[in-house]
Amino acid sequence: MFLPRRARRRRDDGASAVEYTLLVAAVAVVVLAVILGLASIVKDAFGSTSDCVGSNGTSASCPATPTP
Repeated sequence: MFLPRRARRRRDDGASAVEYTLLVAAVAVVVLAVILGLASIVKDAFGSTSDCVGSNGTSASCPATPTP
């Protein structure tokens, strides 16, 4: 029994669900790493701002404020 040439050829045209799942998982890992990295930076910024506000700007770590 002969099959037409097109029917015998293996079809690898599209990505499978497994490949899409791996791609989505990789993107999720990268996004999570970025969020966790930014979280520590934002936490430190809010912490230093809170310290300056709590000490009315008299702490040594507060930037100098210009006088009007």
